[in-house]
Amino acid sequence: RAVGTDAVGMSTVPEVIVARHSGMRVLGLSLITNTATGSEMEEVNHAEVLAAADAVRPHFAAMVRGIVREISHLTSTS
Repeated sequence: RAVGTDAVGMSTVPEVIVARHSGMRVLGLSLITNTATGSEMEEVNHAEVLAAADAVRPHFAAMVRGIVREISHLTSTS
């Protein structure tokens, strides 16, 4: 909503509920690869979903590496 859109995830919430119930700390990241809006009658094309993931893979991987680096730094100094 911060950028004027809504998104629907497929499994993050149930996984977070189980993790929190188990006492785990959780950080959720999502990558939207299927931009089906519901307003078009086009069928979702799996090849396009894979292409969208491939297009952002380097940036997403770099972001995750940075987050892991920061978390590692924070947990090693506390």
